[in-house]
Amino acid sequence: MDAATSGENSARRTIEKLVERARSAMTSMGECDQGRVDDAVTALAWSLYKPENAKLLAEMAVADTGLGDADSKYLKNTRKTFGTLRDLLRAKTVGMIGEDKDKGLAYFGKPVGVVGAVCPSTNPSATPVNKAMMAVKGGNAVIIGPSPSGYPTTAKAVEFMRGELVKAGHAADLVQVLPPPVNKELTQELVSQVDLAVVTGSQDNVRRAMLSGTVAIGVGAGNVPVILDESADLDDAAQKIARSKIFDNATSCSSENAVVVLDSVYERAIQALENAGGWLCDRDERAAVERNLWIGGKLNRRAIAKDAPTLAGLFGLRPGAETRKFFMVEEAGVGGKGSFADEKLSLVLAVYRAGDFDDAKRIVRSILDVAGKGHSVGIHTRSMARAREVAEETDVVRVLVNQAHTFGNGGGFDNALPFTLSMGGGTWAGNTIDNNLNYRCFINVTRLVTTIPEDRPTEEQLFGKYWKRYGK
Repeated sequence: MDAATSGENSARRTIEKLVERARSAMTSMGECDQGRVDDAVTALAWSLYKPENAKLLAEMAVADTGLGDADSKYLKNTRKTFGTLRDLLRAKTVGMIGEDKDKGLAYFGKPVGVVGAVCPSTNPSATPVNKAMMAVKGGNAVIIGPSPSGYPTTAKAVEFMRGELVKAGHAADLVQVLPPPVNKELTQELVSQVDLAVVTGSQDNVRRAMLSGTVAIGVGAGNVPVILDESADLDDAAQKIARSKIFDNATSCSSENAVVVLDSVYERAIQALENAGGWLCDRDERAAVERNLWIGGKLNRRAIAKDAPTLAGLFGLRPGAETRKFFMVEEAGVGGKGSFADEKLSLVLAVYRAGDFDDAKRIVRSILDVAGKGHSVGIHTRSMARAREVAEETDVVRVLVNQAHTFGNGGGFDNALPFTLSMGGGTWAGNTIDNNLNYRCFINVTRLVTTIPEDRPTEEQLFGKYWKRYGK
């Protein structure tokens, strides 16, 4: 037996044991009513929302991965967990979860099975807990597949979750984590053996999951463009864009990657963005940013999710740039992969000048053709008619109006999107969901069907208009 075969066999046995333990834990959960399930979900939420845990895991995440900002990750750990718990405690997933008497239907929630949750290095604590809460809400057990760089943080988060479950009288094995060292082979074996794989992170992992033969939910890449039209409150828009862009050093897939500004307000918008902390790169600086942001056609890991002073030094920007919050590069046209139209995962914001609103919509669609199709778009405007035009004409799942994208796209307290850290992009992004990942993804529903008064229209009612136009 060669080394590769031996490694495959070892990975298979490792995952088999984890899945067996998960199924055993699910058996105990199967005897619980909605109250006990919600109790377990609350335990998982508290394991991360607890201030000292949230702080420790935020600091560990930055230390382990070198990505993002500890204060932002603390806010993400607490805000996302709080919002997700709010959503979950309002939902029914166990027993009869709904009824439509007029249609003679009753709905019963059932677990989907053992869930394999593959999580990214950008959110090594918030995403595992978020997915675990949703999975357990459906009566499932979950096995977390962390990123190699984020492993210590994720393992600690799982330790906290398991401890809180035991404290509340639940089976610890409702949540497990892959043993180290985590690699592609072990993660792929996890995806292959579970009943449902839910993958957030690299598009390579998403594609591998979709090809695994396991039912899989993967989410698409972000690359959010935002329109500023002539009716926008430019100062308000700039403040929201800045706050959103700099959050966690732009690690979020919902972070604004480009702004498309109508010509009539372009100079004023640039000034508002500068007032909000932006640094407008001159022509030489733009070339330096481009040269250092991509190396060999791939994003430079030294630039991803780094703070502004680090980037100013890396890019060699003029003195004063290191005191700013983010960096703007003006673009005359939309390039392809590896251009400023691509996802940047950094504090670099591409700026496009649009001749009019139709031109702005065209530029946005061109950007999404490079990356991010299906994911989301933003618009700052006082015209809901304009916002509806963008929604009707753009192939994205979400269009946010006058919002800080990072704080609204994954659910907000002032919009109705479900709280999540994983956002589907529909078939445009090669995804099986066109919504924010939520509890409904983690249950099967049995429909109890009873008879109702016959609902059979006449032929005239169904075909009459067609016959009048075209004949029989």
